[in-house]
Amino acid sequence: MSRVNIQTDNLPAASQPALAQIHQAFGVTPNMFKAVANSPAALQSMWGAFGALGKGTLGAKLGEQIAVAIANRNRCVYCLSAHTVLGQGAGASAAEMAAAQVGESRDARTAAALTFALKVVEQRAQVSEADVAQLRKAGFNDEQIVEIIAHVALNLYTNYINVALDIPVDFPLIALK
Repeated sequence: MSRVNIQTDNLPAASQPALAQIHQAFGVTPNMFKAVANSPAALQSMWGAFGALGKGTLGAKLGEQIAVAIANRNRCVYCLSAHTVLGQGAGASAAEMAAAQVGESRDARTAAALTFALKVVEQRAQVSEADVAQLRKAGFNDEQIVEIIAHVALNLYTNYINVALDIPVDFPLIALK
């Protein structure tokens, strides 16, 4: 049971335009966005960040793989479930998403990004020059390195919303590993 209102009719009027965009994008309004819509400013921040990073250079598939790795690390079943579906929609196989969940990939470039993203979370961003050099060696440039960190930050935000507010999962459930 959610710890905040997720009834669309009871959400602020200022959140309604963004909720309409979200509904159009997903075909439904996911519970996470309903919860965040209690604050129009928070909703605008979150939805804007998703939109901006969606136009980034990493690609949707890698963004979703990062999201499931972070969700699993933070024990956020909501985000794990949602991003697994979204990752498959972005072209990842079920096996690729399951591997990403535990920070692994058969693709060396993806594996480097996942390793780095999880280090950022686990070490509270206290990464080394060698960690960044590993990303460069895997083929990432400065723009992409910054985007990986931005994906981590956005996913921490969504994980914390869903876990702290106990948002009911409205995607096919994926188990934590």
